[in-house]
Amino acid sequence: MNRIGRRALLLLVLALPLRLAHAGTACEEVAQDAANFVKAVRLAENTSAALDASGAEVALIARIGQDLSRYDLRYSHMAYTWRDHPKGRWTVVHLLNQCGSATSKVFDQGLANFFLDDLFAYESQVVIPGAQSQKRIVAMLASQAPARLHGADYNMLAFPYSTKYQNSNQWVLETYAASEAAVEDRGAAQSWLRQAGYAPDTIWVPSVKRLGARVFRANVAFDDHPLGRRIAGQIDIVSVESVLRFVKKRDPAASASVVGIE
Repeated sequence: MNRIGRRALLLLVLALPLRLAHAGTACEEVAQDAANFVKAVRLAENTSAALDASGAEVALIARIGQDLSRYDLRYSHMAYTWRDHPKGRWTVVHLLNQCGSATSKVFDQGLANFFLDDLFAYESQVVIPGAQSQKRIVAMLASQAPARLHGADYNMLAFPYSTKYQNSNQWVLETYAASEAAVEDRGAAQSWLRQAGYAPDTIWVPSVKRLGARVFRANVAFDDHPLGRRIAGQIDIVSVESVLRFVKKRDPAASASVVGIE
């Protein structure tokens, strides 16, 4: 079946309500918007083409699930995509919040599904590690490290140096640490990240906003953050941008590019 035929077949699914596990959002049964669906598929196709052209075995990819411009951030969610994954070419491996709850799970998904998440902007960031780093990441993904370094208690704004909670970008960062060093658990991964010079981003969240988020959202907490910084509204997070800075610092051969749709 050609690309147009596949797309037409997929559009038939739009009449069905979908219940999805998103990164930090609630699950709702909604009929997919046809225009957004087509844009997501096009972005997946363009991203796949860019990955194929790179010759990479594995890459880190990011999407724009929400508008973070007020925090001077662009990308909201990062994942791995593995060319020769047992479940299919360019399968995405990432951690997702379970429908706005306080728990998460590690998922293997097709590249198209990665972008079917009600995106704010149809653009992806593709990070290609150097050849040696790629081999280490593939070996890590094929091991028990992704499960061993998974913390099921989810917090969208998890503190980078606490094992109480974990979010999607933090899982990517900690498993990346496992590809670079012999770490057996999250505490060891975080200790190595400190020593290796990882620097989180800091966003300002005023007390009223913190209180409202904690009361009304099961997937947001602040009690893992240092008290003094929390009172000052200084919330340190594992952003996509901070992971990218760290990867480039560790791996000068890494390259990053932006993929969009016309």
